[in-house]
Amino acid sequence: MNPKATRWAKSVAMVATILAVSSCDVLPRSGPTKREIYAGSVQREGDAFVIAVNDRVTRATAVIPALGFSDSFRNAGAVAADVIRPGDTLSLTIWENVDEGLLASEGVNFTSLDSVQVDGAGFIFVPYAGRIRAAGNSPEAIRRIITEKLQDQTPDPQVEVRREAGDGATVTLIGAIAGTGVYPIERPTLRLSGMLAAAGGVAVAPESAQITVIRGNQRSTIWFQDLFDDPRYDIALRNGDRILIEEDTRSFTVLGATGAQSVIDFESQTLSGIEAIAQAGGLQANAADPTGVFVFRNEAEEVAAQVLGRNDLIGAQRMVYVLDLTQPNGMFMARDFLIRDGDLLYVTEAPFTQWDKTIAALTGSLGSVNALSTLAGQ
Repeated sequence: MNPKATRWAKSVAMVATILAVSSCDVLPRSGPTKREIYAGSVQREGDAFVIAVNDRVTRATAVIPALGFSDSFRNAGAVAADVIRPGDTLSLTIWENVDEGLLASEGVNFTSLDSVQVDGAGFIFVPYAGRIRAAGNSPEAIRRIITEKLQDQTPDPQVEVRREAGDGATVTLIGAIAGTGVYPIERPTLRLSGMLAAAGGVAVAPESAQITVIRGNQRSTIWFQDLFDDPRYDIALRNGDRILIEEDTRSFTVLGATGAQSVIDFESQTLSGIEAIAQAGGLQANAADPTGVFVFRNEAEEVAAQVLGRNDLIGAQRMVYVLDLTQPNGMFMARDFLIRDGDLLYVTEAPFTQWDKTIAALTGSLGSVNALSTLAGQ
Protein backbone atom coordinates (compact mmCIF):
# COMPACT_ATOMS: atom_id res chain seq x y z
CA MET A 1 0.00 0.00 0.00
CA ASN A 2 1.11 3.57 -0.73
CA PRO A 3 2.77 5.05 2.40
CA LYS A 4 0.98 8.36 1.86
CA ALA A 5 -2.35 6.62 1.61
CA THR A 6 -1.60 4.68 4.78
CA ARG A 7 -0.74 7.83 6.71
CA TRP A 8 -3.85 9.51 5.37
CA ALA A 9 -6.00 6.58 6.46
CA LYS A 10 -4.47 6.64 9.93
CA SER A 11 -5.13 10.38 10.24
CA VAL A 12 -8.75 10.00 9.20
CA ALA A 13 -9.25 7.11 11.62
CA MET A 14 -7.67 9.09 14.47
CA VAL A 15 -9.83 12.16 13.87
CA ALA A 16 -12.95 10.02 13.66
CA THR A 17 -12.05 8.25 16.91
CA ILE A 18 -11.41 11.52 18.77
CA LEU A 19 -14.71 12.98 17.59
CA ALA A 20 -16.62 9.85 18.59
CA VAL A 21 -15.01 9.44 21.99
CA SER A 22 -15.30 13.12 22.86
CA SER A 23 -19.09 12.80 22.61
CA CYS A 24 -20.48 12.14 26.12
CA ASP A 25 -23.13 9.85 24.76
CA VAL A 26 -20.64 7.10 23.99
CA LEU A 27 -18.91 7.08 27.37
CA PRO A 28 -20.18 4.86 30.19
CA ARG A 29 -21.39 6.80 33.24
CA SER A 30 -23.64 6.37 36.27
CA GLY A 31 -26.21 9.01 35.29
CA PRO A 32 -26.71 12.62 34.14
CA THR A 33 -24.03 15.22 34.60
CA LYS A 34 -24.49 18.28 36.75
CA ARG A 35 -24.82 20.40 33.62
CA GLU A 36 -27.58 18.17 32.28
CA ILE A 37 -29.54 18.34 35.55
CA TYR A 38 -29.41 22.14 35.54
CA ALA A 39 -30.48 22.10 31.89
CA GLY A 40 -33.71 20.40 32.93
CA SER A 41 -34.67 23.08 35.44
CA VAL A 42 -37.77 25.26 35.18
CA GLN A 43 -35.46 28.26 34.85
CA ARG A 44 -34.28 26.72 31.58
CA GLU A 45 -37.73 25.64 30.40
CA GLY A 46 -37.54 22.22 32.06
CA ASP A 47 -40.06 20.70 34.49
CA ALA A 48 -38.21 20.68 37.82
CA PHE A 49 -37.12 23.41 40.20
CA VAL A 50 -33.39 23.16 40.98
CA ILE A 51 -32.75 24.80 44.35
CA ALA A 52 -29.50 25.26 46.27
CA VAL A 53 -29.94 24.23 49.90
CA ASN A 54 -29.58 27.03 52.45
CA ASP A 55 -30.90 27.74 55.95
CA ARG A 56 -34.29 28.88 54.66
CA VAL A 57 -34.69 25.73 52.57
CA THR A 58 -33.76 23.42 55.45
CA ARG A 59 -36.36 25.08 57.69
CA ALA A 60 -39.10 24.94 55.06
CA THR A 61 -38.48 21.28 54.23
CA ALA A 62 -37.99 19.99 57.78
CA VAL A 63 -41.21 17.96 57.69
CA ILE A 64 -41.09 15.04 60.14
CA PRO A 65 -43.78 12.32 60.04
CA ALA A 66 -46.46 13.38 62.51
CA LEU A 67 -47.06 10.46 64.86
CA GLY A 68 -48.83 10.60 68.17
CA PHE A 69 -51.92 9.41 69.99
CA SER A 70 -55.02 11.57 69.67
CA ASP A 71 -56.52 13.35 72.67
CA SER A 72 -59.26 10.73 73.00
CA PHE A 73 -56.59 8.05 73.43
CA ARG A 74 -54.39 10.03 75.80
CA ASN A 75 -57.20 11.32 78.00
CA ALA A 76 -58.89 7.97 78.58
CA GLY A 77 -58.62 7.03 82.24
CA ALA A 78 -57.38 3.67 83.42
CA VAL A 79 -60.03 0.99 83.75
CA ALA A 80 -60.34 -0.49 87.22
CA ALA A 81 -58.63 -3.83 87.09
CA ASP A 82 -61.06 -5.52 89.48
CA VAL A 83 -64.32 -4.57 87.75
CA ILE A 84 -66.02 -7.73 86.51
CA ARG A 85 -67.25 -7.84 82.91
CA PRO A 86 -69.35 -10.29 80.87
CA GLY A 87 -67.14 -13.17 79.82
CA ASP A 88 -64.85 -12.96 82.85
CA THR A 89 -64.21 -16.07 84.88
CA LEU A 90 -64.44 -16.20 88.68
CA SER A 91 -63.33 -18.68 91.30
CA LEU A 92 -65.35 -18.90 94.51
CA THR A 93 -64.46 -20.52 97.85
CA ILE A 94 -67.17 -20.70 100.52
CA TRP A 95 -66.49 -21.73 104.14
CA GLU A 96 -69.35 -22.78 106.42
CA ASN A 97 -69.20 -22.73 110.20
CA VAL A 98 -70.94 -26.11 110.58
CA ASP A 99 -69.95 -29.75 110.19
CA GLU A 100 -72.55 -30.45 107.54
CA GLY A 101 -73.08 -27.37 105.43
CA LEU A 102 -75.19 -26.52 102.44
CA LEU A 103 -72.40 -26.80 99.91
CA ALA A 104 -69.49 -28.55 101.59
CA SER A 105 -68.94 -32.29 101.33
CA GLU A 106 -69.13 -34.52 104.39
CA GLY A 107 -66.20 -33.94 106.70
CA VAL A 108 -65.16 -30.73 104.90
CA ASN A 109 -66.29 -27.26 105.90
CA PHE A 110 -65.63 -25.49 102.59
CA THR A 111 -66.39 -25.85 98.90
CA SER A 112 -64.71 -24.44 95.80
CA LEU A 113 -66.53 -23.33 92.68
CA ASP A 114 -63.96 -22.97 89.91
CA SER A 115 -64.33 -21.40 86.48
CA VAL A 116 -67.64 -19.71 87.10
CA GLN A 117 -68.12 -17.66 83.95
CA VAL A 118 -70.04 -14.40 83.88
CA ASP A 119 -72.71 -14.79 81.22
CA GLY A 120 -73.53 -12.32 78.46
CA ALA A 121 -76.08 -10.55 80.64
CA GLY A 122 -73.49 -10.13 83.41
CA PHE A 123 -74.79 -12.74 85.90
CA ILE A 124 -73.41 -15.82 87.66
CA PHE A 125 -75.27 -18.61 89.46
CA VAL A 126 -74.28 -19.72 92.97
CA PRO A 127 -76.14 -22.65 94.57
CA TYR A 128 -78.52 -21.52 97.35
CA ALA A 129 -77.64 -17.88 96.58
CA GLY A 130 -79.25 -17.87 93.17
CA ARG A 131 -78.59 -15.66 90.19
CA ILE A 132 -76.27 -12.81 91.15
CA ARG A 133 -75.33 -9.69 89.20
CA ALA A 134 -71.53 -9.81 88.71
CA ALA A 135 -70.77 -7.46 85.81
CA GLY A 136 -69.98 -3.94 86.99
CA ASN A 137 -69.12 -5.13 90.50
CA SER A 138 -65.74 -5.76 92.06
CA PRO A 139 -64.85 -9.15 93.56
CA GLU A 140 -65.33 -7.58 97.01
CA ALA A 141 -68.85 -6.42 96.15
CA ILE A 142 -69.74 -9.87 94.82
CA ARG A 143 -68.36 -11.43 98.02
CA ARG A 144 -70.68 -9.28 100.13
CA ILE A 145 -73.71 -10.11 97.96
CA ILE A 146 -73.10 -13.87 98.19
CA THR A 147 -72.50 -13.64 101.94
CA GLU A 148 -75.81 -11.83 102.45
CA LYS A 149 -77.63 -14.42 100.33
CA LEU A 150 -76.20 -17.39 102.26
CA GLN A 151 -76.18 -16.15 105.83
CA ASP A 152 -79.89 -16.85 106.30
CA GLN A 153 -79.28 -20.49 105.31
CA THR A 154 -75.95 -21.30 106.96
CA PRO A 155 -74.39 -19.63 109.99
CA ASP A 156 -71.56 -17.16 109.48
CA PRO A 157 -70.53 -18.07 105.90
CA GLN A 158 -67.13 -16.87 104.73
CA VAL A 159 -66.77 -16.18 101.00
CA GLU A 160 -63.71 -15.55 98.84
CA VAL A 161 -64.07 -14.32 95.22
CA ARG A 162 -61.15 -14.23 92.80
CA ARG A 163 -61.21 -12.83 89.27
CA GLU A 164 -59.37 -14.92 86.70
CA ALA A 165 -58.34 -14.01 83.18
CA GLY A 166 -61.44 -14.21 81.06
CA ASP A 167 -62.78 -13.29 77.66
CA GLY A 168 -64.29 -10.00 78.70
CA ALA A 169 -61.49 -7.43 79.03
CA THR A 170 -58.82 -8.35 76.49
CA VAL A 171 -56.64 -6.77 73.83
CA THR A 172 -55.10 -8.32 70.72
CA LEU A 173 -51.39 -7.90 69.92
CA ILE A 174 -50.17 -8.64 66.39
CA GLY A 175 -47.24 -7.81 64.14
CA ALA A 176 -43.57 -7.53 65.06
CA ILE A 177 -43.92 -8.56 68.68
CA ALA A 178 -42.37 -11.48 70.54
CA GLY A 179 -45.69 -13.00 71.61
CA THR A 180 -48.68 -12.29 69.40
CA GLY A 181 -52.06 -13.23 70.82
CA VAL A 182 -55.00 -12.16 72.94
CA TYR A 183 -54.11 -10.86 76.41
CA PRO A 184 -56.37 -10.03 79.37
CA ILE A 185 -56.35 -6.57 80.88
CA GLU A 186 -55.16 -7.14 84.43
CA ARG A 187 -53.65 -4.90 87.03
CA PRO A 188 -50.08 -5.11 85.58
CA THR A 189 -51.35 -4.64 82.01
CA LEU A 190 -53.74 -1.72 82.43
CA ARG A 191 -51.49 0.47 80.28
CA LEU A 192 -49.74 0.04 76.94
CA SER A 193 -46.19 -0.38 78.24
CA GLY A 194 -47.24 -3.11 80.67
CA MET A 195 -49.14 -4.98 77.96
CA LEU A 196 -46.15 -4.87 75.58
CA ALA A 197 -43.90 -6.15 78.34
CA ALA A 198 -46.31 -9.00 79.09
CA ALA A 199 -46.18 -9.97 75.40
CA GLY A 200 -42.36 -10.12 75.41
CA GLY A 201 -41.61 -6.74 73.85
CA VAL A 202 -41.16 -5.68 70.24
CA ALA A 203 -39.30 -7.98 67.84
CA VAL A 204 -37.69 -5.25 65.70
CA ALA A 205 -35.14 -2.52 66.39
CA PRO A 206 -36.70 -0.06 68.88
CA GLU A 207 -35.47 2.89 66.79
CA SER A 208 -37.65 1.85 63.84
CA ALA A 209 -40.65 0.34 65.63
CA GLN A 210 -44.08 1.93 65.37
CA ILE A 211 -47.10 1.14 67.57
CA THR A 212 -50.63 1.50 66.24
CA VAL A 213 -53.61 1.19 68.58
CA ILE A 214 -56.96 0.52 66.89
CA ARG A 215 -59.99 1.26 69.05
CA GLY A 216 -63.31 0.84 67.28
CA ASN A 217 -63.11 2.99 64.15
CA GLN A 218 -60.26 5.10 65.52
CA ARG A 219 -56.56 4.44 65.16
CA SER A 220 -53.43 6.29 66.29
CA THR A 221 -49.74 5.56 65.81
CA ILE A 222 -46.63 6.49 67.79
CA TRP A 223 -42.94 5.66 67.68
CA PHE A 224 -41.98 2.98 70.18
CA GLN A 225 -39.32 5.24 71.69
CA ASP A 226 -41.91 7.97 72.29
CA LEU A 227 -43.76 5.60 74.59
CA PHE A 228 -40.94 5.96 77.10
CA ASP A 229 -39.92 9.53 76.28
CA ASP A 230 -43.41 10.93 76.90
CA PRO A 231 -45.52 9.43 79.73
CA ARG A 232 -48.71 10.72 78.06
CA TYR A 233 -48.31 8.07 75.38
CA ASP A 234 -48.49 5.22 77.91
CA ILE A 235 -52.25 5.16 77.42
CA ALA A 236 -54.84 3.18 79.33
CA LEU A 237 -56.15 0.21 77.39
CA ARG A 238 -59.75 -0.66 76.66
CA ASN A 239 -61.53 -3.93 76.06
CA GLY A 240 -61.24 -4.88 72.40
CA ASP A 241 -58.19 -2.73 71.62
CA ARG A 242 -56.00 -4.06 68.82
CA ILE A 243 -52.29 -3.25 69.02
CA LEU A 244 -50.22 -3.51 65.85
CA ILE A 245 -46.40 -3.40 65.98
CA GLU A 246 -44.70 -2.56 62.66
CA GLU A 247 -41.22 -1.72 61.46
CA ASP A 248 -40.72 1.65 59.78
CA THR A 249 -41.19 1.14 56.03
CA ARG A 250 -39.67 4.43 54.86
CA SER A 251 -36.74 4.27 52.43
CA PHE A 252 -34.73 6.35 49.99
CA THR A 253 -32.85 5.51 46.79
CA VAL A 254 -29.16 6.18 46.18
CA LEU A 255 -27.59 6.41 42.72
CA GLY A 256 -24.44 7.83 41.20
CA ALA A 257 -20.91 8.07 42.51
CA THR A 258 -21.50 6.62 45.97
CA GLY A 259 -20.35 3.51 47.76
CA ALA A 260 -23.70 1.76 47.24
CA GLN A 261 -26.44 2.17 44.67
CA SER A 262 -29.61 0.73 46.12
CA VAL A 263 -32.79 1.34 48.10
CA ILE A 264 -31.88 2.01 51.75
CA ASP A 265 -34.23 1.82 54.73
CA PHE A 266 -34.42 4.54 57.34
CA GLU A 267 -32.64 3.60 60.54
CA SER A 268 -34.06 6.37 62.75
CA GLN A 269 -37.03 8.72 63.00
CA THR A 270 -35.15 11.48 61.19
CA LEU A 271 -32.40 11.18 58.60
CA SER A 272 -30.19 14.04 57.44
CA GLY A 273 -28.49 14.39 54.10
CA ILE A 274 -25.06 13.71 55.59
CA GLU A 275 -26.38 10.59 57.36
CA ALA A 276 -27.94 9.36 54.11
CA ILE A 277 -24.60 9.76 52.33
CA ALA A 278 -22.90 7.85 55.14
CA GLN A 279 -25.49 5.02 54.95
CA ALA A 280 -24.78 4.81 51.22
CA GLY A 281 -21.09 4.21 51.88
CA GLY A 282 -19.97 7.81 51.36
CA LEU A 283 -18.81 9.50 48.16
CA GLN A 284 -16.48 7.62 45.84
CA ALA A 285 -13.15 9.37 46.38
CA ASN A 286 -11.95 8.76 42.83
CA ALA A 287 -15.21 9.60 41.04
CA ALA A 288 -17.68 11.77 42.98
CA ASP A 289 -18.21 15.50 42.53
CA PRO A 290 -18.81 16.95 46.03
CA THR A 291 -20.39 20.02 44.45
CA GLY A 292 -23.02 17.87 42.75
CA VAL A 293 -25.02 16.09 45.47
CA PHE A 294 -28.69 16.21 44.41
CA VAL A 295 -31.90 15.19 46.18
CA PHE A 296 -34.87 14.59 43.86
CA ARG A 297 -38.31 14.86 45.45
CA ASN A 298 -41.98 15.47 44.68
CA GLU A 299 -42.66 18.29 47.13
CA ALA A 300 -46.10 19.10 48.52
CA GLU A 301 -47.61 22.32 47.23
CA GLU A 302 -47.47 24.18 50.55
CA VAL A 303 -43.84 23.25 51.18
CA ALA A 304 -42.79 24.09 47.61
CA ALA A 305 -44.49 27.47 47.94
CA GLN A 306 -42.44 28.24 51.05
CA VAL A 307 -39.20 27.12 49.42
CA LEU A 308 -39.78 29.11 46.23
CA GLY A 309 -41.54 32.07 47.82
CA ARG A 310 -44.45 31.76 45.40
CA ASN A 311 -48.23 31.54 45.71
CA ASP A 312 -49.13 30.49 42.18
CA LEU A 313 -48.22 26.79 42.43
CA ILE A 314 -50.83 24.10 41.86
CA GLY A 315 -50.29 20.60 43.23
CA ALA A 316 -47.07 18.80 44.09
CA GLN A 317 -43.91 20.11 42.43
CA ARG A 318 -40.80 18.36 41.17
CA MET A 319 -37.90 19.70 43.22
CA VAL A 320 -34.18 19.04 42.92
CA TYR A 321 -32.21 20.18 45.98
CA VAL A 322 -28.48 20.80 45.53
CA LEU A 323 -25.92 20.21 48.27
CA ASP A 324 -22.44 21.63 47.70
CA LEU A 325 -20.18 19.96 50.24
CA THR A 326 -17.20 22.12 49.25
CA GLN A 327 -18.75 25.33 50.59
CA PRO A 328 -17.64 26.53 54.05
CA ASN A 329 -21.08 25.65 55.46
CA GLY A 330 -21.78 22.82 53.03
CA MET A 331 -21.43 20.08 55.60
CA PHE A 332 -23.72 21.95 58.00
CA MET A 333 -26.35 22.33 55.27
CA ALA A 334 -26.16 18.60 54.54
CA ARG A 335 -26.45 17.88 58.26
CA ASP A 336 -29.53 20.10 58.66
CA PHE A 337 -31.32 19.04 55.46
CA LEU A 338 -33.75 16.18 56.16
CA ILE A 339 -34.21 13.24 53.81
CA ARG A 340 -37.79 12.02 53.42
CA ASP A 341 -39.50 8.82 52.39
CA GLY A 342 -39.16 8.17 48.65
CA ASP A 343 -36.30 10.64 48.06
CA LEU A 344 -33.67 9.97 45.40
CA LEU A 345 -30.13 10.88 46.43
CA TYR A 346 -27.89 11.23 43.38
CA VAL A 347 -24.20 12.15 43.29
CA THR A 348 -22.73 13.26 39.97
CA GLU A 349 -19.32 12.26 38.72
CA ALA A 350 -16.49 14.78 38.78
CA PRO A 351 -15.51 16.30 35.41
CA PHE A 352 -12.10 14.68 35.78
CA THR A 353 -13.78 11.28 35.84
CA GLN A 354 -15.38 11.89 32.47
CA TRP A 355 -12.07 13.21 31.10
CA ASP A 356 -10.28 10.16 32.44
CA LYS A 357 -12.85 7.92 30.74
CA THR A 358 -12.35 9.85 27.50
CA ILE A 359 -8.59 9.40 27.62
CA ALA A 360 -8.96 5.72 28.47
CA ALA A 361 -11.43 5.17 25.66
CA LEU A 362 -9.31 7.23 23.26
CA THR A 363 -6.15 5.30 24.12
CA GLY A 364 -7.87 2.00 23.63
CA SER A 365 -9.51 3.15 20.39
CA LEU A 366 -6.27 4.47 18.93
CA GLY A 367 -4.57 1.19 19.79
CA SER A 368 -7.28 -0.61 17.87
CA VAL A 369 -6.90 1.75 14.89
CA ASN A 370 -3.13 1.23 14.83
CA ALA A 371 -3.62 -2.53 14.96
CA LEU A 372 -6.07 -2.37 12.07
CA SER A 373 -3.75 -0.11 10.11
CA THR A 374 -0.87 -2.48 10.66
CA LEU A 375 -2.92 -5.39 9.44
CA ALA A 376 -4.08 -3.38 6.41
CA GLY A 377 -0.47 -2.53 5.50
CA GLN A 378 0.63 -6.15 5.55
